[in-house]
Amino acid sequence: MLLVADSGSTKADWKFRNNEEPIVSTRGFNPFFHDRDFVLAELEASPLKDLVGQVDEVRFFGAGCSSDERNMIIQKPLEEFFRGAKVIVDHDILGAGIACVGDGEGIACIVGTGSNSCYCKDHEWSQVVPALGHLLGDEASGSYLGRRMLADYLYKLLPQPIATELQKEYGLTKEGIFESAYHKPDVNVYFASFARILSKYMDEPYVRQVVTEGFHRFLDIHVMRYPRVHDLTVHFVGSIAYHFEPLLDEVLAAKGLRKGGVHKKPIHPLYAYYASKR
Repeated sequence: MLLVADSGSTKADWKFRNNEEPIVSTRGFNPFFHDRDFVLAELEASPLKDLVGQVDEVRFFGAGCSSDERNMIIQKPLEEFFRGAKVIVDHDILGAGIACVGDGEGIACIVGTGSNSCYCKDHEWSQVVPALGHLLGDEASGSYLGRRMLADYLYKLLPQPIATELQKEYGLTKEGIFESAYHKPDVNVYFASFARILSKYMDEPYVRQVVTEGFHRFLDIHVMRYPRVHDLTVHFVGSIAYHFEPLLDEVLAAKGLRKGGVHKKPIHPLYAYYASKR
């Protein structure tokens, strides 16, 4: 049995049949933040344990899986858990590229909890600039938008309906925000958890401004610098690109870019690609 995983920093989707469902969801595995014990504990607590002994191939595409050394942090516990299976771990940006263009050519962008892009052709990928993560980069991502929203909440710059919903749903305090932002792990996931509220207020001038500024910055840094960019199709995966697609369309049109697909979950085309190769 083939098992394919697409993992961000927030959540991982695992697929083992060539239809829309079932998908098994676990916490995301990022080698910058998680170790062997975390991966094994999460696997043991998930329905994936029922597939042990049936799986003979695992294709895992994950955020932070950017070098052989990093990849092994995830690969070793997967090999330990799925004993006897062939396990291949690679970068989530390659997974996005394959999900978007298969064996073809184009630019693939991730805009979810974090953000990244690559030029993909014939199953190979390259970048003009690296992704810098949530402290220095992740432009337009959920982490980027959530961080801006929380800052504006404390600065009393949020439109009142958004501020009221934040306070009602989360009971936010300056002390609580500081504790999560500066003293707890997975701060990128914490920031990104607030971005979903913005999608409910897409007609608010504040939301349009913040989101379109993020998309402009992301495209200027991570897409416009590819050679032949206007000859290529630009594809997207991730929840922010999906939920804010109308605003993304406006920014792409303003830059004269050719839009391809927008997938909330790349796991479906990614699984279909590898299933077709077996």
